[in-house]
Amino acid sequence: MKRLSLLFLTVFLALPQGRPQGFALGNTQARLLFSAETAKPGGTVWAGVELKMAPHWHTYWRFGGDAGIPTTITWTLPHGATAGDIHWPIPQKQTVKAGDFSLVTYGYGNRVVLLTPIQLDAGLRPGPLQLSAALTWLECEDKGQCVPGKSEVSGTITVGGEDKPSPDAALIEQWRARLPRTDAAAPAAARWGGEAPGDTRTVIIDWESADKPADFYPYERQSAGVQGATESLPAPPGHIRLGKIVKKGEGEWPEHLAGILVGKCDSPNPVAVEVNLPLPKPSVPMPKGGAAAPAGGWVSLVIKLLSAFLGGLILNVMPCVLPVIALKVLGFVNQSKEAPARVRRLGVVYGAGVLASFLALAGLAVGGQRAGGMASWGDVFRNPQFQLLMTVLMALIALNLFGVFEITLGAGVMGSAAGLASKPGYSGAFFNGLLATLLATPCTAPFLGPAVAFAFTQPPGVTVLVFLAAGLGLAFPFVLICWQPRLLQALPKPGAWMEKFKIAMGFPMLATAVWLVWVTSRNTDDALWLELFLVILALAAWIWGAFVQRGTRRKGLAVALSLLLVAAGYGAILEHELQWRLPANAQRAGIDWKVWSLEAVEQARRDGHPVLVDFTARSCLTCKLNKGASLEIDQTRAKLKEIGAVAFEADFTHEDPAIAAELRRHNSPGVPLVLVYSKDPNRQPQVLPTILSPAIVLAALEQAAR
Repeated sequence: MKRLSLLFLTVFLALPQGRPQGFALGNTQARLLFSAETAKPGGTVWAGVELKMAPHWHTYWRFGGDAGIPTTITWTLPHGATAGDIHWPIPQKQTVKAGDFSLVTYGYGNRVVLLTPIQLDAGLRPGPLQLSAALTWLECEDKGQCVPGKSEVSGTITVGGEDKPSPDAALIEQWRARLPRTDAAAPAAARWGGEAPGDTRTVIIDWESADKPADFYPYERQSAGVQGATESLPAPPGHIRLGKIVKKGEGEWPEHLAGILVGKCDSPNPVAVEVNLPLPKPSVPMPKGGAAAPAGGWVSLVIKLLSAFLGGLILNVMPCVLPVIALKVLGFVNQSKEAPARVRRLGVVYGAGVLASFLALAGLAVGGQRAGGMASWGDVFRNPQFQLLMTVLMALIALNLFGVFEITLGAGVMGSAAGLASKPGYSGAFFNGLLATLLATPCTAPFLGPAVAFAFTQPPGVTVLVFLAAGLGLAFPFVLICWQPRLLQALPKPGAWMEKFKIAMGFPMLATAVWLVWVTSRNTDDALWLELFLVILALAAWIWGAFVQRGTRRKGLAVALSLLLVAAGYGAILEHELQWRLPANAQRAGIDWKVWSLEAVEQARRDGHPVLVDFTARSCLTCKLNKGASLEIDQTRAKLKEIGAVAFEADFTHEDPAIAAELRRHNSPGVPLVLVYSKDPNRQPQVLPTILSPAIVLAALEQAAR
């Protein structure tokens, strides 16, 4: 499947390459347009360079992304005419993925008009003006071959006493409408999403817009590069929140984030605004145990505390809590009908028992936090392993609420707790609060799950606050009843409605699981495999609930079948297909590439070594895909070591004449080109296909070793 995915992506997306000097062009046609054929002195005329690409070809934006070179325009203008900067229409973002390897580019397909304002001096005399420009671009074909292109274009405008539109004025206006807006104060802001322990960190962009889906396309790299992947984060209504990864180069972290915010980016008519967002000075990682503001800011913390409180409040009407707690509270209210003050004190003691138990849970959370080293909400949810575990957890919670299986505490634990809670007086009230929490731990409720997940990823102080907020929510209605016993009449009576309510609460959890599948999956194949694993997990949970927990016969067989399904799904899908335990950007020892030259290749063959040569270029996307999916992999590295081969890299980024001559010698119109030489100097090299697979490379190396 991975090979088919690589082939599909390579065929349907443009892949930049290099080209030997002297090859013919013709895939992209260029012409020069003007908004006016006559213009007054002192005015501005828009010049447009139209690039028409042949079907299945494209060129690049001002920043090509991981691979690609932007178009350049060099003007030759008469005295009195001045050209401004290129105004770039909104580009298309393309992502190529092959397994864990992905590249992002920004460019134009079919046709584009690059616009430049031409300012005319006020003192220009009437008459014709000849304007010309030299163009260079990189044009790329779907099938994997791309070549640099160039052209000379020219045109004439007339300086006169009135402005007269040209026949191309409407076309110029159409493309001006596709330019990003340049609002002086765009409703957007950027901030760092956490500390920077290494050379990468997250930047969070908040944009007041409803044009979803949205993305951020960065301008050219300077001291730091903004990676192509974009994370869509929860945001208030009417706002968009994006997460981007910034990788630092030489120098300091950037003080501004420049680029365009693009709305409706999946539509034929996207909208965009140009931004240059100031960034605060990055914080220095705090020493262990130091106080820190919660990740996401104080507003986010308040929202999470309210969610935790509301979730704790809803727990009171969950089937696992309401029947017992309602009877217990009614019991100790009845104990003191003639002493309202004592009833109130019993209610406060009950609440203290709830809070004490939630403090104990918070202590466990802090201990797990210390053991796992999780630092912030944003950081942990970018961890693919954590995302997958949360996906599975939300799916299991939904299945539990649907009644597919039950989560129960042991009878001994429940019996001991119930015994303590049945005592009269303050001790009974306190332990009744503990029992409420004990009963609540197998349950969940809307709002509570995300808040507790947030708590597990925060500094200790924030973790404790979130758990206390949930405890306050659980304790609040019964403390209130103790202060106002007449409210007992409004307490819902246990009944069949509770089971229906529990099932209804499963749907928000299921929706969360579906959303997490989308967040966790890197591509469509990953999503399909993860969904299949969740189906297997659901089947195992159903067997467990129907035949182990509620069945009467062959429970051992049901246990074995459930465990077998989970184990098979884990091994075949999570481990084999998704390789979920590997880091998203796992760094492995690479091939020891030598700098290519004909003399070095001949010397290696004279020394008895097979030779692998990779003709590549930094602007060549196919080259990077081949290297990531078929060359820089464990099997190829092992085979090179086994046969004692020497690997050479011929970098054609700057069109080296020697490399160009070698490409022509092997009838290749450009890179990529991969050659495998036998250790026998008299044998001709094997020319591998443009699109590689591990099997092709390994077979060629095996043949070269003979």
